[in-house]
Amino acid sequence: MLREATTDDVHLMLSWRNQETNREVSKTSHVITAQEHARWWAATREDPTRRLLTYLRDGVPCGAVTFFDLRLDGPRTGSWGFYLDADGLAARGETLSAWLEVMREAVDHAFDELALDRLDGEVLGHNTVVRQMNRRFRFVEGTARREVSDGREIILIPISLERANRRRR
Repeated sequence: MLREATTDDVHLMLSWRNQETNREVSKTSHVITAQEHARWWAATREDPTRRLLTYLRDGVPCGAVTFFDLRLDGPRTGSWGFYLDADGLAARGETLSAWLEVMREAVDHAFDELALDRLDGEVLGHNTVVRQMNRRFRFVEGTARREVSDGREIILIPISLERANRRRR
């Protein structure tokens, strides 16, 4: 289940985002400080083009889904990303099922709640598992580009999913 993120969720999100598994597949790979995270949270809450949701699994918060760059007039588009409590889910043997569930719920939210026509995102080139999962959900990859982030060269691959192409349950 997805719900709006609350102030109580913020410390959990920071701990999940700083897990090594999540940093390895993120555009910014450094450990995020409490101050940096607080600035991000304040900006996110005030930005009308953003939505931050908490993913609950059996009632327990274990992930964050963010929608950003929302354009809700004209063609309705937006970008998204997510990360999970990788360590906690792995310890419970729930990683794959949670991953599938959060992706389904995020795509449903984008098209059913936000009424987007197209959902965009990015994935790191080396993140083959997520790229494979994105294809399963019918995301289409664009042309890769190189970028420097946190002092490392990364390959970013844009992805998009049109409303008409989404996989229905």
